[in-house]
Amino acid sequence: MTRDMSDQSGPRALSGDASAQQRSAASADASAQQRWAASADASAQQRSDAYADASAQQRSAMLRVDQAGEYGATRIYAGQLAVMGQRSAEARSIARMAEQEARHRRVFDRMLGERGVRPTALQPLWHVAGFALGAATALIGPKAAMACTAAIETEIDRHYREQLGQLGEDDNELREAIAEFRDEELEHRDTALAAGAEQAPGYPLLSGAIRLGCRIAIGLSRHI
Repeated sequence: MTRDMSDQSGPRALSGDASAQQRSAASADASAQQRWAASADASAQQRSDAYADASAQQRSAMLRVDQAGEYGATRIYAGQLAVMGQRSAEARSIARMAEQEARHRRVFDRMLGERGVRPTALQPLWHVAGFALGAATALIGPKAAMACTAAIETEIDRHYREQLGQLGEDDNELREAIAEFRDEELEHRDTALAAGAEQAPGYPLLSGAIRLGCRIAIGLSRHI
């Protein structure tokens, strides 16, 4: 009888050991899964944070370059009006466009302050260069002044379209401002073309040079 019980205890002990090993293995698997899940969550959070940081930096760069562009536009128109005065039909059109550009700039100025984004360090350069470009084109004549507007607004349209594509559905405030201002910039371009911009002396060269300068200014203001 004792020998039979002893013989039976061996299988039960082996079965108990196997069950314990299974429980230990299951516990280890569960622990590993928990560690993996925690690691995956942490990685996902890091990617999310990195994306948020990159997106915030991208929007800051957008805002910085857009404010610089509107600032430059007000200086160009100031230079043109300093030469042309306010009496001609072209000058009155330029004055109306200048008022809209000043409003655009005020909106971007406010957004810069509210979001803690620094303006471009090149603003003193654009202050002088914008006025000089405006004055120089106005000295050539009213059609050259309009050619300047048409060239710049063509580049600004392209620039704002790119930004709207990058923003998608993000940042409603910035996206709506850009969309609204783009429509007004297109009106400026159409006004300039209707006023004979393409009849300016050396229009292809003048327009091409201004558009190239505009693209360079956009690239510099985005980063500096």
